[in-house]
Amino acid sequence: MPLSLGVHVGQQNMTMDEMRALWRTLDQSGVDWISTWDHFYEAPPKNGTEPHFEALTTLGALAAETRNARIGCLVFYVGYRNPALLAKAATTLDHITNGRFELGLGAGWHIWEATAYGYAFPDIGTRLDMLDEAAQLIRRLLTEERTTYNGKHFQTVDASCLPRPVQSRLPIWIGGLGEKRTLKLVAEHADGWNAAYLSPEEFGRLNEVLNHWCEEEARDPKSIRRGVNVMFNLGVDEEDVERQRLQIVEDWGDMAPRISGGALLCTPDQAVERLAEYQQAGAEEINIALRAPWHEDALDAYLTEVMPKARRL
Repeated sequence: MPLSLGVHVGQQNMTMDEMRALWRTLDQSGVDWISTWDHFYEAPPKNGTEPHFEALTTLGALAAETRNARIGCLVFYVGYRNPALLAKAATTLDHITNGRFELGLGAGWHIWEATAYGYAFPDIGTRLDMLDEAAQLIRRLLTEERTTYNGKHFQTVDASCLPRPVQSRLPIWIGGLGEKRTLKLVAEHADGWNAAYLSPEEFGRLNEVLNHWCEEEARDPKSIRRGVNVMFNLGVDEEDVERQRLQIVEDWGDMAPRISGGALLCTPDQAVERLAEYQQAGAEEINIALRAPWHEDALDAYLTEVMPKARRL
């Protein structure tokens, strides 16, 4: 299967009209994937000081505005919505897109927004238990005529989810980096694994950990798609790249070294080689992560120069 090149668009610091115009441009430029993220506040966190749209409703607009790209959310935090609601929403979005929707699930991390909005944000072990239950329940709702589920965190009683999705098996992605639980859950339940802002070397290492869990679960490793989100810090020249590097430090603080390691922090001439490093580490899907504002000339160079060359890798 050829390398998939997508765009992960943070729905912040843009008007809805600006974002819809961006989606249309990306779709017409031939990107394979367009996604949102699931936050109430901006990321990186700035205490809710920047405009930000909710993910599920945003996806409805994204679904209607595009014609070609697969779409989804990388990833929905399972503590914000009942999984049965997510199953129903996934089916609806799959029909709006005529079979282009894929569902991403995760254990969450943005405790500041959860607290601000009154959501419980339990310890990571509990959140992973919730992710485990949610992945099982959603798959059953998408495939069974009736689903009764009595988990510790989520329950359904003789629930139907009609109409069925357009796709015979709507893909479920699990996002996260945890070696002991998250990647085990990927091997148990997911059609794809998504990792965010890792260096090619670290992505490759975790990819091998996932292969180990597939062996433990008697699962064919090739049955799980491997995806990575990389920060879009492409610069039009070396001076611009250095400005991008300083911006990462300003935005991310102590997390800047890891984010920089998982960024497209280079010129267009160097970008294809960088993408190739991720592909060689096992990535089958590479999504650039856009946070407004970005350098329009750099994005244009990526779409018109970098992507056509990367597709020949």
